[in-house]
Amino acid sequence: MSPTAQGDTPKDAPEHCPGTESTQAGKAEACAGCPNQQVCATTPKGPDPALITSNLRSVKHKLLILSGKGGVGKSTFTSQLAFALAHDPETRNSDVIEVGVMDVDICGPSIPKIMGLEGEQGHQSGSGWQPVYVQDNLAVMSIGFLLNDPDDVIIWRGPKKNGGYYIRLLVFVTPSSHPA
Repeated sequence: MSPTAQGDTPKDAPEHCPGTESTQAGKAEACAGCPNQQVCATTPKGPDPALITSNLRSVKHKLLILSGKGGVGKSTFTSQLAFALAHDPETRNSDVIEVGVMDVDICGPSIPKIMGLEGEQGHQSGSGWQPVYVQDNLAVMSIGFLLNDPDDVIIWRGPKKNGGYYIRLLVFVTPSSHPA
């Protein structure tokens, strides 16, 4: 497929191209005659489960903090638990526990504010988005880091905002020398 000009639309695509990630890619009326039509129609869409599994393999413990309701303290609990795990006094002079918080609340990401990271930005690299570090062993990634202004609105529909759950994922990696 041709390199992309903007987003997921190939440079040589027709004017009304639905984009390579669309379920209509290669199938929409606008795709007729496009040199990328066959590639777009057959390329898998969405996240790669094998890549996600591979990336999470090194994470020994994963905790999911979720609720179907807002305002119940998920962000507060997540941030306090993350700080507590990262500051575990039993690991001070031995192996350090690495803790990560992933905030996927698109309705009002508050983790950056609660954890003192307002104004920080996420950085994209060849291996994906890089988290912001609160301290050497406590990393945070939030949709809030991707917004230009904390008051910006995120409009996602369908598969991007599915299920109506507000989620915080707290992950922490214990060094291999620690018992399971």
